[in-house]
Amino acid sequence: MDSFFDRTPFLKFLNKFPLYTYPAITVPQCHSQGPTLWIAPPRASDDQTTNSGILSTDVECLKWQAYIALRGLTDIAVRWDISPEGGIDGRLPCLHVPAIGDISLELLAPRAISRWVDGRTGNWNDQLNGYRDSSLKDESTAWVSLLEGVVHTALTLSQESSQPAFCQILKTAVARGRALGVTLSPPPAPLTGLSSVLPPFGTNITLSSIQGQYAEAITSLSERLGTDRWFLASENPTALDALAFAYLHGLLHSQDSTRIEVTRHVNLVAWEQRVRTQVEAAFTDA
Repeated sequence: MDSFFDRTPFLKFLNKFPLYTYPAITVPQCHSQGPTLWIAPPRASDDQTTNSGILSTDVECLKWQAYIALRGLTDIAVRWDISPEGGIDGRLPCLHVPAIGDISLELLAPRAISRWVDGRTGNWNDQLNGYRDSSLKDESTAWVSLLEGVVHTALTLSQESSQPAFCQILKTAVARGRALGVTLSPPPAPLTGLSSVLPPFGTNITLSSIQGQYAEAITSLSERLGTDRWFLASENPTALDALAFAYLHGLLHSQDSTRIEVTRHVNLVAWEQRVRTQVEAAFTDA
């Protein structure tokens, strides 16, 4: 049979696709014995005298860093060598909680972090979530909407401005088209149309088109803070303070036109600096 079929051409063809073997990948180990927060990487820092290189560049991750720190917890480790796909639902942050007694290791999604913090601080029964009364708790919802609306839009567009335009379209059109469009009145023009090779979806939002709304939002935020220690004159920091810090910190590290709008308000800059010191002190590198 071998003499009837010449295998030489077939073997030559297979030689074009050699089989390589590689050594096993070493999985990074976390040596921390305490809780560890998985975050998106921080920005590089040349300042070796502070802990400034430990704050995530991702607003969602930084929000939870601030939430944990402002609730008074310290000595929380952070690691950023895990991709988002390694987190719950393919997202970061996640909190890795060590074993306690018979309870095994557990990985918590963001929605469960607040309950874990409540358990550590003994604050289970606060129906007002740290606000002085129910009206201020309701007001906090409006400020959260403002931050997660036009302020989030400005920060996102500012961070994307350095990327090629076509990459921005492919990366962000579906994710933010509808969400960001609702923050503008009137709605912006469609991102794609009959002349595009892409199907019609998303909205064409530019930083300049929302500059007025963004400036008003930052001014309102500054006026509401005033000279108070915490937003809404709360006695202790709340979830709104954690969210406000995450956005203000990101804005102060964004492109000039976005950053300058915040630097015009001295109280916001001073507040961000004070809160940043507290947040940085609460975390250690795993």
